[in-house]
Amino acid sequence: MADRAPGSRNGWGEVTASLIAVTVALMFAFPIYWAFSQSLRNPIDTYTVAGLGVPWINFTPTLNNWIDQLGTPETVRALYNSTIVSVSAALLALALGTPAAYAIARFRFERWKNRDITVWFLSQRILPPVATVIPFYLTMRYLGLLDTKFALVLINATFVLPYVVVILRQTFLDLPVEIEEAALIDGAGHFGAFWRVALPLAAPSMAAAGLIIFALTWNEFLFAVAIGSSDAIMVPVHIAGAIDTRGVQFWFMGVRAMTAIIPPLIIALIAQRYIVRGLTLGAVRG
Repeated sequence: MADRAPGSRNGWGEVTASLIAVTVALMFAFPIYWAFSQSLRNPIDTYTVAGLGVPWINFTPTLNNWIDQLGTPETVRALYNSTIVSVSAALLALALGTPAAYAIARFRFERWKNRDITVWFLSQRILPPVATVIPFYLTMRYLGLLDTKFALVLINATFVLPYVVVILRQTFLDLPVEIEEAALIDGAGHFGAFWRVALPLAAPSMAAAGLIIFALTWNEFLFAVAIGSSDAIMVPVHIAGAIDTRGVQFWFMGVRAMTAIIPPLIIALIAQRYIVRGLTLGAVRG
């Protein structure tokens, strides 16, 4: 009887894991493919094409839907509003959350424990956003900020702030404190050590956190539909607008879905090396 090849069990395990990973990846990629295929179809092809709907095989693709949608003021306004709100909310959350994360990581507070403060920030994500829609709506109406990008920036920055604090707190804890102590000995002061030493070292994690909260704000629907109606319309609300009295216009929904997917995807591809460095900083200690 032939002996089992060394490592064959591990080899089959790796093959099985790879097959499972590929299957899961295809399941998540299928909606993207569906949107891409729908965006290239004529309206009649939406109901007559069978199978997977592969362009040039199952139907003749067209760019008419893209030209039509990208030429409408509503689509341009939605893309502009989503970009402004997402970038502004991410920058505001980083500006507020980074010093808070550094303070929790480096200082000790007498009244509350640092761990309790961190748990409090994290608990803000447990609060259902739907429970705050009416209070936020009434507050923005009182302030005259309904259907404005400024209101959406404030609300989204509030909800993504805990991500910044939790991610960057761990980053600052993983940074060697001796480097900052050397800066303090040289007379830099606490703010100087934070600004000149800790902040540059934490830049990859800040980039990773910034991309995560940008994507969360870009995809946010609940407050976008409650606070913004026309002037402050966002991309998710614009996608939902593909339903009219004739039913769901799949060809337009495909274009709008792709316009929602492409910007975060491009940013992720450009900043992927910073994301990997930021999320793995301190994961392996020497």
